Amino acid sequence: MKLEGKVAIVTGASRGIGKAIAIALATEGAHIVVAARTEQEGGPLPGTIYKTADAIRALGGKALAIRTDVTKEDEVIELAERTLKEFGVIDILVNNAGIDFPGIVLDVPIKRWDLIMAVNLRGTFLCTKAVLPTMVKRRSGSIINLSSVAGTRLILLDLAYGVSKAAIERFTFGLAEELKEYNIAVNALCPSITDTEGVALWMPSKDKSGWQKPEMWGRYAIFLATKDARSLTGRVLSAEELVELGADTDS
Repeated sequence: MKLEGKVAIVTGASRGIGKAIAIALATEGAHIVVAARTEQEGGPLPGTIYKTADAIRALGGKALAIRTDVTKEDEVIELAERTLKEFGVIDILVNNAGIDFPGIVLDVPIKRWDLIMAVNLRGTFLCTKAVLPTMVKRRSGSIINLSSVAGTRLILLDLAYGVSKAAIERFTFGLAEELKEYNIAVNALCPSITDTEGVALWMPSKDKSGWQKPEMWGRYAIFLATKDARSLTGRVLSAEELVELGADTDS
């Protein structure tokens, strides 16, 4: 149990990569705070925070579901406060919450551009800001951000999303330097196209056989969550780079 007794907040954990990461961390003994907006089924995408929490409990883990809009500072602060009240510490933060509205810039409404930046970038900043005081005080912690191949590679119809992910990579590099003295590791996972409910909704007719799987990123998150600033920090890592570092997707 590589993470036994650790406490992890995972945002955007009602489905997709976030859910896979939450479950993976739980299988290694971490107590999980499942943070996302979806409390009820009925939208275009399946999954809720309660279903993820139930899946963790079914595996023998401990989970707390907290409805959180990561763009709202008061809700993010409450997320951190409730986590500390329930578990006493915050060891791991996974900034996974993200949205995308594909389209060329000419056709992207300003409100959608702003929402992408608010969820993907502002949300990452707010959640990080909320957990840092306790991590700094304890001089320990792991922050895992979610980037994307879209952050460095031009993907048609996905410029807004790519810009937000490029910014997250820059945030990761800079924050890692700021937090080295406190032994807080800051790294980012960089998935390529992954077989999630959201991607499938936008590309329903695509052949998914060669796509990456959310569960793979869950296992890679375990690898990063075990690191501190002395061993690994300030990296944005693709699947290939994680394998080179010794991450074992079969563990």
